[in-house]
Amino acid sequence: MSATPQPAQLEITGFNWVPDFAKGFVRDLRPRWACEEIGLPYSMRLLNAAAPRPEAYYKEQPWGQVPALVDQDNGLTIFESGAILLHIGEKDERLLPRDPQGRATAISWLFAAYNSVEPMAFELGNIEIFAAGEQWAELRRPSLIEFTCKRLDRLATAIDGREWLAGQFSIADIAMATVLRDIEGSGLLEERPVLMAYLERAISRPAFKAALAAQLADFRPSPAAAA
Repeated sequence: MSATPQPAQLEITGFNWVPDFAKGFVRDLRPRWACEEIGLPYSMRLLNAAAPRPEAYYKEQPWGQVPALVDQDNGLTIFESGAILLHIGEKDERLLPRDPQGRATAISWLFAAYNSVEPMAFELGNIEIFAAGEQWAELRRPSLIEFTCKRLDRLATAIDGREWLAGQFSIADIAMATVLRDIEGSGLLEERPVLMAYLERAISRPAFKAALAAQLADFRPSPAAAA
């Protein structure tokens, strides 16, 4: 099931244009994936990433980023992909276990993905894409790679022998897999077969493929076309 054009229980905000390198990696992919996993209808509100955000949107997302979510069922507005995943997970135990330890484990790994792994992925992208060739980026790279490798080694140790982070597939795996996709191709995952196998399991799921296809289908070819 892909995003529906008519109003649905959940409305997710995304972009209708991004640069080529960002296509398939915008963070509204995360709640889309969660919805696809449990067959929860959602609709998309698409903003032009190349244009100023509507002023009213800053009341939903203080920095004008995506995703934001409006739950039409109860009128809740939520921002930050981790908070949105937790909200969707509360709707269905297929995404968030109901036993206390399973729930605690899934939530712990959800926070770990965004607090302990994603900052390294973000900084790697910054020095290799946005600051490529700048002296400070070249100087920063060796220590960043060393620290990132230590984080990934600990993650690989934790995942080794598990199919999913919390026993069953959960919002924790949506969070972690989308973070690891940002590192894929750097060589750092490829050097760690446990992490590559985990990522491949996650992105081979039909729900991920449906969410990715839906996001890619929403992008228009240029900022002018997206206006």
